[in-house]
Amino acid sequence: MNRYIAGAIGGLLATVPMTIAMGKWHGKLPREEQYPLPPREITEDIAERLPVQKPRSDTSMTLLTLAAHFAFGAAAGALWGSVADKNPRPAAGGVVFGGVVWAASYLGWIPAARILRPATQHPARRNLLMLAVHCMWGASTAGWTKVLTEPRTHGFARKARQRP
Repeated sequence: MNRYIAGAIGGLLATVPMTIAMGKWHGKLPREEQYPLPPREITEDIAERLPVQKPRSDTSMTLLTLAAHFAFGAAAGALWGSVADKNPRPAAGGVVFGGVVWAASYLGWIPAARILRPATQHPARRNLLMLAVHCMWGASTAGWTKVLTEPRTHGFARKARQRP
């Protein structure tokens, strides 16, 4: 399979456990830090800026947030696909890549676009939560990408029979 497509599929699939962990760990934050997580804040901000009809219900905004979050996970996964074959240790490389995606987003383009304040202006526990789930996402993306590009190394492909 093409490595960019494999990365995109891997990023999409890796967004599932990431999203579940975000929800679980968000509930463990102190009450004053349990304001909406960044994917929701980003989606709401962008929706407000666009000259289109805004979602009217919380359910609609939640669905839009999930769609945007999974689309971003797939797009970032495609970027992983561009470097995946150069990495001899995909899980470790994926963890680092997830951290880079977090830093580039929450210290880079998101504050530069005036969507959210930089991570340095948010509570440390929230930043640790988001950094942890991005590292988890990166490792999972790397694993899925490897499975999809090299299925024979993982036992998912039909192997030729060996004759005794």
